[in-house]
Amino acid sequence: MSTFSIGQAARLLGVSPETVRRWADGGQLRMERDGARNRLIDGVSLAAFARERARGQHPVSDEVRTSVRNSFTGIVTAVRLDDVVAQVEMQSGPHRMVSVVSREAVDELGIEVGVTVTARVKSTNVHIDRPGQRP
Repeated sequence: MSTFSIGQAARLLGVSPETVRRWADGGQLRMERDGARNRLIDGVSLAAFARERARGQHPVSDEVRTSVRNSFTGIVTAVRLDDVVAQVEMQSGPHRMVSVVSREAVDELGIEVGVTVTARVKSTNVHIDRPGQRP
């Protein structure tokens, strides 16, 4: 069974370690202590908590109806414009995303550094890697 330290859980959830401590102390996130009295969070519990927390984070408004379920709301950190295309970089919690879209779309949507945007991802190929694991 995988366990995570407070710091690891904080990085995965995109919050500060102090926030994770408060959640654990408040009983919102199940935490145990190891033999050295270090706080440990069970991986299954952390996954359930992250799933519950994410359900309310990116609500689809009445104005936007979509079948896409992978949505990331964040802030635009860079826009590089060309004659026809634009590269838009955004930060959503700990996740940096870069998208190439038409220059026309950037102009029409008013996308510029500092505005809030939502990236919606729909893909036929999704690759998942696990650091430190060999086949």
